[in-house]
Amino acid sequence: MSFRFLPDDPVAAVRMPTGQSVLIDPSARSGGACLEVLEGVARVYCPCEETEGMTLAFLQPGDQLRTDRLCSEGVCVEALTPLCFRSDAEVSDSQGYDAVNEWTLQLLRIRHLGSAEQRLQALFALLVNRLGRRCGDWCHLPFRLTHERIGELIGSTRVTSTRLISRLRSAELLNVPSGEPILRLAPTLIESAPLAA
Repeated sequence: MSFRFLPDDPVAAVRMPTGQSVLIDPSARSGGACLEVLEGVARVYCPCEETEGMTLAFLQPGDQLRTDRLCSEGVCVEALTPLCFRSDAEVSDSQGYDAVNEWTLQLLRIRHLGSAEQRLQALFALLVNRLGRRCGDWCHLPFRLTHERIGELIGSTRVTSTRLISRLRSAELLNVPSGEPILRLAPTLIESAPLAA
């Protein structure tokens, strides 16, 4: 896993291209500081060797990552789309809502569904409902995930993820346009997903 380090001093705008990761070191952060996403979509993951890049959350504009609640190893923030965030934000009074905790809970719920097919469908529904949008006959997700990453998120292997995605493509429930960094998913797939809310 490769990443760069976030500067210790708070910054009003950190820009990152798609695919780049930055390590947030909790020992260099003050108690009340947090990161706030200004533009784009980010994946928050654990850099520990033992957890192999386990995904904790996805963040979008307005979401905050509290730096006083990180494990001792810190966390990494990966840009899934061109990303801009500030590291000088103050924790907002969101009445107990924490985006990272909410995502972690939802991803944990998905991991406890009975079959890999159900978990994949629930994952796509969660991502589209939170980070995507409906565009005509399709729901668009503004980024792609590798089959290996999808396997990590649903608790399966890359091979199983590839097989399930191939089935969705054959059934015309998933479309991966060449040359575009998006996924298109059929609304019927999203609307009939387990745990859909």
